[in-house]
Amino acid sequence: MTAPLDGIRVLDFTRVLSGPHCTRMLADLGAEVIKVEPPDGDVTRFTSPRRNSMPSYYAQQNTGKRSVSLNLASEEGAAIALRLAERADVIVENFRPGVMEKFGLAYDAVAAVNPRIVYASITGYGATGPWKTRRAYAPVVQAETGLTKSQGDHGRGGVYRTDRHSHADVYTSLDAAAGVLAALYQRERTGRGQWIDVAMAQVMLYVNEHVHDELYDGDVDPDWVRSFGNESQPVVTLADGTAMAIAGHPAAKGNFEMYLGAVGRPDLADDPRFATVAGRLEHLDVLMDAITEFAATVPNAAELERIFARHKLASGTIRSVREVCDSEWARERDAVVEVDDRGGGSYRVPNAPWKFSDAPDVGVTGTPRYRGEDNAEVLREVLGLDDGEIASLAERGVLSEHLPRTRR
Repeated sequence: MTAPLDGIRVLDFTRVLSGPHCTRMLADLGAEVIKVEPPDGDVTRFTSPRRNSMPSYYAQQNTGKRSVSLNLASEEGAAIALRLAERADVIVENFRPGVMEKFGLAYDAVAAVNPRIVYASITGYGATGPWKTRRAYAPVVQAETGLTKSQGDHGRGGVYRTDRHSHADVYTSLDAAAGVLAALYQRERTGRGQWIDVAMAQVMLYVNEHVHDELYDGDVDPDWVRSFGNESQPVVTLADGTAMAIAGHPAAKGNFEMYLGAVGRPDLADDPRFATVAGRLEHLDVLMDAITEFAATVPNAAELERIFARHKLASGTIRSVREVCDSEWARERDAVVEVDDRGGGSYRVPNAPWKFSDAPDVGVTGTPRYRGEDNAEVLREVLGLDDGEIASLAERGVLSEHLPRTRR
């Protein structure tokens, strides 16, 4: 058996997160990914924590890729990149519009020498339109597309602040990978590749399940909870101090009755304050108090989950990342794996989530590479350059590498 993307070669011209996570997915699915970095490297190479000059952030997003460091601003460096592109199946880049064109590596230039290339461009606002030249990182795109306002309005008491998590980067990486896979599938029928223009801002609208509600004009039936408002679903504390979240709005039709059964308060069904959804929403604090007071009598998480599951309600413990990664579930699913820290130790990083029935186990492979560590191997193998040619390119600054002086 072979991995799903075995035999596919990807040139990765990306940095930070939106592109690197996309190409890590392709690597985890079996593709050969060659990360092409400039002489100053991916900026995540300068993050912390780190050991042996290998940051854990960089390792999580780039393990399993080969590293070539090219000066694309030089004529020779751009020419080598184009030769690599001629022998690739996929290119992923996340520069601002126009940068790859400046290097002579825009889609049209690559397609002229390799019409089968699948070429994905990830940008903040797309390759067209009035915002195309704006600088864009996840916090900015999340602000521009409603997420920051929604979080402030509905979960943070009207206080707006940037999120710790780069949702726009990660969601975009997933949608870009989906586009690449779809284009590869279409290429099997047409024999032609194509360009995929992916805008982070559009992705953030695409993945926001409440956009329909924000854009809805007209009357709303008062006897329904609007747009599955997760922010009003209970978080409770048990007798042993465990915090748990419960899924399902207590005021919604169906949910209301299930909650009353779970917390042993069927009497509230006859309370006129709760005869309608509108009334339950008006007196939601009373319902929440009943749920909270009951939860405080439950001894532990297993018991609360058992009680609520009997009434068809899901609940889960509020855990830290470390706690879930150390759980029996994570061990059974191989949800976390160890990767080499390049000094005799390892980092723990999340594994790929797929389990294929007719393919070998997919996921993290190889080791995180130092910048330019695979220059010679890749150029010999893919372009047929000899050692003298490779040494000459390095002497002229077309190729570069950064290896640690010691690896202890």
